[in-house]
Amino acid sequence: MNYKETVDYLYSKLPMFTKVGASAIKKNLDNTIQFCTALGNPQQQYKTIHIGGTNGKGSTSHMLAATLQKAGYRTGLYTSPHLKDFRERIRINGQKVSKNFVKQFVKQNKLLIETIEPSFFEVTVAMAFKAFADEEVDVAIIEVGLGGRLDSTNIIYPDLSIITNISLDHTNILGNTHAEIAFEKAGIIKKNTPIIIGEHHVETDSVFIEKAKKLKAPLYFAEDHLKFEVLKRGNNKLIGNIWQDNEIILDHLKTDLTGTYQDKNILTVIQAVTILRELRYHISNLALYNALKKVKKITGLQGRWQTLGKKPLIIADTGHNKAGITEIIQNIQNQKFKKLHMVMGMVKDKDISGVLQLLPQTATYYFCAPDLERALNANDLKEQAARFNLKGTAYSSVKAALKAAKQEALEHDLIFVGGSTFVVAEVI
Repeated sequence: MNYKETVDYLYSKLPMFTKVGASAIKKNLDNTIQFCTALGNPQQQYKTIHIGGTNGKGSTSHMLAATLQKAGYRTGLYTSPHLKDFRERIRINGQKVSKNFVKQFVKQNKLLIETIEPSFFEVTVAMAFKAFADEEVDVAIIEVGLGGRLDSTNIIYPDLSIITNISLDHTNILGNTHAEIAFEKAGIIKKNTPIIIGEHHVETDSVFIEKAKKLKAPLYFAEDHLKFEVLKRGNNKLIGNIWQDNEIILDHLKTDLTGTYQDKNILTVIQAVTILRELRYHISNLALYNALKKVKKITGLQGRWQTLGKKPLIIADTGHNKAGITEIIQNIQNQKFKKLHMVMGMVKDKDISGVLQLLPQTATYYFCAPDLERALNANDLKEQAARFNLKGTAYSSVKAALKAAKQEALEHDLIFVGGSTFVVAEVI
C-alpha cells in the first residue's frame, strides 16, 4: 500500500470516533497495552508530559512543545484530531512524521492490527509512541484524546500531568455533571507526579484535590500562583505581563495565539515551566519568549482564532462546546466590524441547544454540515437554530456556505467559521 492507501485502510478498517462517535470508544486500556507491549513499550524510552482537559489542551500542548523545543530538547508532540493531514497528530520538533514511517508502521503491524482489532485512536497512539522512540526524542508532549482515565494515552507515566479545565462536553460518554467529567479527567493523575490544574471550578476542585492527595501527587492550581496582565491584543499577537506574588516575573511576554482563552492557557504553561525547572529541565526565559512568540510557526498549530482572510475579515476557531463558544463570542465582541456572518456546522452528539442559545441573533447564518457521519444535517441545524431566533440559509457543504458568506459580506464585515473542529478543518 502507498501512503494514501495506508491511511484509507486505517480510516475504513478501524472504528473511528470522529466518524461514528461513542461506539468507537473502548472501555479499557487493554488494546493499547497489548499493542504497545508487542512494540516493546516504546513510550517508556523517553520522558513524557500528559495534558488533558475539556478546552485548551491543544493550545497548551503546542505552547509547551514549542518551549521545550526552543530550550534545546528534541520534542515529540501527539495531538488529535488532525485538521487536514493525518500526520499532524505526530510531530517531532514541529515536523510531521514522514509518509514512509506511517506506511511502514502499518505494513509491519498489519497482522497485529487485525488480531487485536484496535480502534483508530488506539493505533495512532501506538504509532506516535513508536515514532518518538525511533526518533529518540528527549521528551514527548502527549495530549489526551477524550476524558483521561480510559484514554489510550493513559498508559504513560509522565514527569508532569496537566488538566486545563473542565466544561460540559462529551456528556454521553464522560458524565452529565462537571464533577463526573472531572473524575474521568483526573484519571491521568499519577502517584507522586506533579499535577497542574489550569482553572478553579467550584464543582471540580474537590475531585482533583482528593485524587491528588490519595496518590501523593503535588497539586498546583495555576491561577493561584500566577496572574496575566494583558497589555495588547490584536494584529495576530498578544502581549502581557506575568505576575507572581505582586511582582512581574515575565515582562512583555508575546504570543501569536491571540484568543481571550489563551490568557488562561499561558498561565498553565508558565506554571508547567516552573515545575519542570524544579524537575531539572533547563528552560531559560529566552527560550520561553522565543517559543511563545511563534507557536504556530514552530509547531504547526492551526484553528485557534485563526485569520483566514481580510476585507472581509475571516476568522476560524475550533471551539465547539458551551465554554468554547462563550470564549468565541467574547472574541467576536472585541472585533471591529459592520456586520457579522456566521458559517456554522455541528455534530449530532454535542449540546446543540446549549451552543445555539449563546449565538448572536443579529448575525446572518450560513448553516452547513462537515463531511462525516456524525455531522448534523444543515437543514436540521437551521430548524433548531430558528427556535433561538437565529436566521440564515442551509447549504449543501461547508465550502458552499463559506462561498455564499464571502459573496454577501462587505469589506468591513466579519465572517466567522466554526461550530465544529471538522468545519474548520474543511476551510483551512
